[in-house]
Amino acid sequence: MKTNRASLLLSFLLFGWTTIGCQQDAGRQDSHQANEPLFEIFDSAGIRIIRNARPAEGSRLAWRIGPGPAVSIGAREGEAPYLLNGAVSAAKLPDGRIVVADGGSRELRMFDSVGTHVRTWGGEGEGPGEFWWLNHVAVWPGDSVVAWYPGRGRVSVFGSDGSYGRTFGLWGDCPPGCPAAVAARRDGTILTTYPGEASDSALLQIRDGDGELLASFEKLPDRDLRFWKGDHGENWSEPIPYGAELAKGLWGDLIVASRTSRYEIRAFRADGALARIVRLEHPLRATTPADYDRYIESELEEYSDFLTRGSPGFPASELEYILARRRETIEATTMADTFPAFSSFIADGTGHLWVREYDFPGEARPAPLWTVFDPGGRVLGYVETPPGLRIFEIGADYILGRARDELGVESVQVWPLRRSG
Repeated sequence: MKTNRASLLLSFLLFGWTTIGCQQDAGRQDSHQANEPLFEIFDSAGIRIIRNARPAEGSRLAWRIGPGPAVSIGAREGEAPYLLNGAVSAAKLPDGRIVVADGGSRELRMFDSVGTHVRTWGGEGEGPGEFWWLNHVAVWPGDSVVAWYPGRGRVSVFGSDGSYGRTFGLWGDCPPGCPAAVAARRDGTILTTYPGEASDSALLQIRDGDGELLASFEKLPDRDLRFWKGDHGENWSEPIPYGAELAKGLWGDLIVASRTSRYEIRAFRADGALARIVRLEHPLRATTPADYDRYIESELEEYSDFLTRGSPGFPASELEYILARRRETIEATTMADTFPAFSSFIADGTGHLWVREYDFPGEARPAPLWTVFDPGGRVLGYVETPPGLRIFEIGADYILGRARDELGVESVQVWPLRRSG
């Protein structure tokens, strides 16, 4: 519901709310430029609420990326460190060195600021400094490096030179399904989630550098799932087509946990108290039967590719049977009424929050589109990032991510970022 100036003034007089920068009347922009998003900020019960008008359609910030990567790590052939096989994460150290987590080899590979290989450590195994699986690497205080993998709830710490430090658990010797690390906080703590991505709820927690629990948040709804019992009483679940999920991560010292069902970014303090709500005007778009058909066919195509790539020569008769059963499972799941309001988010090294706009099926964008908010939650505008680049990290003057060429060969790239305006 829109709030006009009179009601804001009345709210201020009656309730003592502090209102800053309210500009709701598009015909009276005062010192604002014609294309500048309008916004209002006020406090209520200790929670800061920022309501933003949507930037003009087609507008872009004057920030510039590229025109090409300044550093590219990866090759089609050559020395082993440059042959990437599932680069799942990467992080840039303060001195410019880049650590790449290669999921295929379970190795951490360090490169200098221009992309020359320096050292490799880790590898597949259960020993000190080894990984049963590997899915993330991050920089921790003192230029140390932390890496973790799902399922076992284990976090390993290394020196900036790759020397092994220690490994700690997030919940003792827990079985699969134990807390999973989400992000490394700059104060040396870890944001974790439990019971994990297979559930329709998530319990966010803060743990120290030994895995001990410091704070636990209220359990929050996570993915939209349909649950049912199998033929032998086993539990099964299926994502709801175009359903929402809980986007989780960091925004400076705050923890963001927000459902993608509406454009509302909820940020919490480390003790679990809600500190900030950032809203953006965003009408939800209804799904249609055509969207449902498109979803089913896309899922079946992806599932077929997975089976045939994993097992070349997969019998056609078995493939047809499996796909038919998969279709039955999907068709038994009711589609969400509306599309998600956004896809994901990432906070950059200067405290800005980048929220990726949702890509509607069958309406491909020329490049990923992000809405950028300043450190206080005020919307600044849109930025496009390089097509095909999966972003791992955004710094003050760079974007770090992974790209694939036309043959599927991976490279970890650093793109220059110039902020202006």
